[in-house]
Amino acid sequence: MWIDSHCHVTADEFAEDRATVLDAASADGVECMIAIGSGYGIAQNARAVALAASDPRIFATVGAHPHEADQLDDDGKLQIRSWLAHPRVVAVGECGLDYWYEQSPRQIQRNVFAWQVALARELDLPVTIHVRDREASGYEELLDIWQQEGGGQVTGVLHCYTHDEPFARRALDLGLEVSFSGILTFKNDRGLRAVAAALPIERLLVETDAPLLAPQGHRGQRNEPARVSLVGEALAETQGRPVDEVARITSRNARTLFRLAEVPA
Repeated sequence: MWIDSHCHVTADEFAEDRATVLDAASADGVECMIAIGSGYGIAQNARAVALAASDPRIFATVGAHPHEADQLDDDGKLQIRSWLAHPRVVAVGECGLDYWYEQSPRQIQRNVFAWQVALARELDLPVTIHVRDREASGYEELLDIWQQEGGGQVTGVLHCYTHDEPFARRALDLGLEVSFSGILTFKNDRGLRAVAAALPIERLLVETDAPLLAPQGHRGQRNEPARVSLVGEALAETQGRPVDEVARITSRNARTLFRLAEVPA
């Protein structure tokens, strides 16, 4: 059984057949899915909370994506706090820094990410993190904020990892896990499989980031949580491990990080 540790199943792309998509994932061995609330406007976090409240296969996260960091005002912060109190919400995020597209000014991104890490520390919640940059600065600034605001007391995951091995190892040392997406299956993986092969399986998760990043063989199509097994199979190949072992370990890692055993059904 797999856990899709990061998917956007409340996105409009699933509006017409969401129930069918979730059932297909269950039929294909996906035990549960972490529905990411952020990324579609602050108010749309409510969709993930509502879905998690109505479907025992779904858990939610709530936060402000770096693309929407400049939308977060005091009312939005109060809303996020309120949503995070829901028993089916298991993490803050996704949040972080995106200097690739830079849809929000960098200083605002830094401030909003710092606020969310501090909030996670206050509420004793893990964080799911987005980071992209063409240079090293975004990655360095992200770890600086993580250390300053987390103080070694917060756990989290770097979702959809695409950076290098040295940074991943530094992140692991600072209490972060690493999650791989369908990019791991691409023919031109830009060295990502070598990174995945070098990291300890006990610190790795798998995800789809659906509806984005469909795996090789499905590129150009809407991605779905059912395809998380294809990511897991690629990870198993890179690690030289049986697929069922990778499914078991990555699912255990996700359950531990998000404390799923503590969440009421």
